[in-house]
Amino acid sequence: MEHHFLLAKAINKIFGPIVVFISNLLGLRIADKEYPIPDFLCFLIIIVLISAIIHWWASRKYKVDEPTGFQHLFESLYDGFRDIIESVIGEEGKKYLPFHFSLGTFIFFSNISGLIPGFESPSSNINFTAGCAIIVFIYYNIIGFKKSGIKYLKHFMGPNIFLAPLMIPIEIVSHLARPFSLAVRLFANIFGEDMVILVFLGMLPFILPMPLMFLSILTSLIQAFVFVMLSMLYISDAMPHEEEAH
Repeated sequence: MEHHFLLAKAINKIFGPIVVFISNLLGLRIADKEYPIPDFLCFLIIIVLISAIIHWWASRKYKVDEPTGFQHLFESLYDGFRDIIESVIGEEGKKYLPFHFSLGTFIFFSNISGLIPGFESPSSNINFTAGCAIIVFIYYNIIGFKKSGIKYLKHFMGPNIFLAPLMIPIEIVSHLARPFSLAVRLFANIFGEDMVILVFLGMLPFILPMPLMFLSILTSLIQAFVFVMLSMLYISDAMPHEEEAH
């Protein structure tokens, strides 16, 4: 029998019948009508709600004259993101800063949530990481078409029109591999971390897992940073370059 978290069970008990009712109206099929909301989705919803409350509270406390310590931290993170995205994409990268900053903080909170007793990291589920990767894939391709129009397809043709029959299949496979690699990399790292902590927690509770938890926070931050950095590089690659403009 599959193990479910107590908090996820409570959410399914309260909102499960509503989800089943709406699914029946839409003609959608649910495999398990007694447990229609997966654990990772339950915790994902909780993280979204908590993040929204924190950002709302922070915006209410924002002061120009007397900034708080939390405001200093938030502004430092934001400035750091701005410097990174400008170095990767250029001056125009400022327009994409809200997307990447939100994506990075969201993935980081999802990564470390598994350290809370009774919680599961949504990032340890391939469906979550695949969803984030697909969003990045769609986002940078939309930017590419928005900036270059139909000329964006030249990215897939290579430097010479005579190489197009060879380059187009290679470029298509390369682009499709991007969301796959993003999803699998994040999923494998967070899932592996959670499993290691659980194993050592069972062997030496409250002694050995503590250093691993601190290490997990660091690696969770690194994984979120790598995910966002790669998405920045994909946007930079999708944008028109100077040599294409002449």
